[in-house]
Amino acid sequence: MTHAKALLSSTFLLLSSMTAQASDAVIGAEMTFTSPNGLMERCVRIASLPGAKYSKDDLKEEEAFCEIDLYHTNVALCPKTWSTSPGMMVYDISEGPYAGARDRFHRDACREGKSASAQAKDALAKFKVTMNAEGTSGTFSTAPLLYYHLSRYFDMTVKVPVAVWRSMDAAEQSKEVARPGLSLSGNTGRMNHEGWRHLVNAEQNPSTYSPTDELFTSDRTQIYGVLLTSPGHRYGSEVNGTRKSGWGKGQNFDFQETPAFLALRSMLPLEQAIAHGLSEARKDSQINRDLGSDVSAHQVAYWMREVSEIVLLDFIFSQQDRIGNIDFTPYYYWVEEGELKHKKANHHEPADGTVPSEAILIRRTNLNDNDAAGRVAYANFAKSTQMLEKIRHFDADIYRRLIALNADLTAQGEIYQWLASSLGMTERQVSQVVKNTALATDILRNSCERGELIFDLHPKRFFETGQVVAEQVSCDGA
Repeated sequence: MTHAKALLSSTFLLLSSMTAQASDAVIGAEMTFTSPNGLMERCVRIASLPGAKYSKDDLKEEEAFCEIDLYHTNVALCPKTWSTSPGMMVYDISEGPYAGARDRFHRDACREGKSASAQAKDALAKFKVTMNAEGTSGTFSTAPLLYYHLSRYFDMTVKVPVAVWRSMDAAEQSKEVARPGLSLSGNTGRMNHEGWRHLVNAEQNPSTYSPTDELFTSDRTQIYGVLLTSPGHRYGSEVNGTRKSGWGKGQNFDFQETPAFLALRSMLPLEQAIAHGLSEARKDSQINRDLGSDVSAHQVAYWMREVSEIVLLDFIFSQQDRIGNIDFTPYYYWVEEGELKHKKANHHEPADGTVPSEAILIRRTNLNDNDAAGRVAYANFAKSTQMLEKIRHFDADIYRRLIALNADLTAQGEIYQWLASSLGMTERQVSQVVKNTALATDILRNSCERGELIFDLHPKRFFETGQVVAEQVSCDGA
């Protein structure tokens, strides 16, 4: 893009960001853009977490996000007026009925809400900001960055979206997105509308939003958040739980009655645990209906691994709004010459020449909605409902990495230094991650020492061979 210039952020030193509130003091590779008002906006690809494994696709997506010029004639911005929190959708309008007609897209297409995407060539990204004012749904823009980087540290199978840090001229955001969002959200959900109302007020007078540093850059001329995408479809009660018991602890206990969690709680060997989880979960009529008549053991094996990973991340980051927000992407899986293969189901089907007729449909989990975590004030429901204490099946490599992570954070090693310096987090927020990691480690290590943790969550191996022999793991992670 014409406004972009690559450089390495070195503005913020290790402890300079440790003020009372989270801030814009982030570190990474930057791209800069100039707003119509002459302000220099930043897109920051957060510095790589030591020990994390980033794929080529991860790095390409980071780069693509940070090449987006929000004011280019082929880029359109719409308020996200659905769901509970305000956000900004970024569309590519280089082709289609609104090609190059940015203002017309804003005026006409954005009014269609989600359907606006059909008028664009592509949805480039979603821009999410922090919003924790009265009457709003809790969101913290640092949280998706935590989930992205730590999921790569653990080399998890659950699909957590790439996220980059982005600032935007507050006056331009107010004019092009927030004020239209306030107007268009009048007939949508109350929390979404309240979010837009608080954002409009804050962009006019930053002091009306507290803590100001969590939403605005230090000079108060720009707001900041994250760019990411949210692929996939929403699971029903088969993974998200019935939610019959209401928000808070109730629905988190409901989540523990799903097939995957019930299987995770069983001390039986993997295949028997899967059968037990399915049998017990089907006793609930809603879950039974959402599961359908034919759910393979291979599917539940993947769900078990993914749910165990979700619980660990949510515990460490104090996630308060996971239940009901777990998504999936369908794939066809099959074994060919002893090796597991897969293709996306929305592009292929069995016996089409690329996918064999015996292929099995597997829903792979997307962990998209990660922004209600990271703040000390949030309720940690994975902790308060003792999810980790109940898990009896786990992955050996993730267990070892957890032990190593805890050792580094305790010793204030290189991962601790990254956490303290790269994301603009406060001392209390960093301390919460350190304490939660230590507690998670103690819980799982104690289960291991009691002989109550089975290291057999290898869904790929289970699919290829039909069985998994539990791995013998030293409980100290050696």
